[in-house]
Amino acid sequence: LVSPCPPQAMAAALVELLGPKLASHDGQVETSTLEGKTIGLYFSAHWCPPCRGFTPQLAQWYQKDLKGKGLEVVFLSSDRDEESFKGYFGEMPWLALPFEDRARKEQLSKKFQVKGIPTLVLLKSTGELITLDGRSAVSQDPVGANFPWIQPPFSLGKFFLGKAGDVAADSVVDKVKLLYFSAHWCPPCRAFTPQLAAAYDAWKAKGLNVEVIFVSGDRDKGSFEEYYGEMPWIALPFEDSRRQKWNQHFEVSGIPTVVILDADNSVINRNGRGAIAADFEGQNFPWRE
Repeated sequence: LVSPCPPQAMAAALVELLGPKLASHDGQVETSTLEGKTIGLYFSAHWCPPCRGFTPQLAQWYQKDLKGKGLEVVFLSSDRDEESFKGYFGEMPWLALPFEDRARKEQLSKKFQVKGIPTLVLLKSTGELITLDGRSAVSQDPVGANFPWIQPPFSLGKFFLGKAGDVAADSVVDKVKLLYFSAHWCPPCRAFTPQLAAAYDAWKAKGLNVEVIFVSGDRDKGSFEEYYGEMPWIALPFEDSRRQKWNQHFEVSGIPTVVILDADNSVINRNGRGAIAADFEGQNFPWRE
């Protein structure tokens, strides 16, 4: 059995992540008070219209249901000055990273790959990531029926679509797997696919223990079939529910995306497209980050 993380270790991890104190409407509070809670890091700013739209919704959900279930939100401001921060934070019923701690805010933005706002990153009380897309998780479940929104373990399933019919998932279990999220309507995808196909054929000829699995973002079955006809690997069937589940599990935000999995299905590289585009010959296989 795996021993639970002791409370002291939880508190230390949070202090390391967020600093020793957080701002509240009643003065500063110890970060260790977050111990045992699910934490939402809320990257937002008053100058951002989508943020101003989402903040009152999140505040309502938080006060009505989510705070009682164990969620604590910490606002990380992208406001341009402290007065703007204070005014915007005044509309929020949760905690905040002190505005003057700009270096930590930038560090956390980089750590959690924040590319735009509003962004809500959900963490366990140990600081372990639950999801980078907490905004979608909370928006789809504002009463917290599935709180704390921990994803089920990844599963390959039982079969894939192959060029000659169904292919058992067991046949790729021990391989490095490239999950290729792509769609025919996407011009960068159509440019990358023939390059990947040529590389795939070369990898197979070299005996690399690799398989590509196409995860379609096509809008209809005809487009899927036409596009898959250009590919030499296996695919999830168009009607398969794993397409949506895998997009959510790996938090795919744009295509083409290649997520590289090791033989045990652990993630080797979430930016597999960049790694492969720099090494179509496979010299750096399996392209670990």
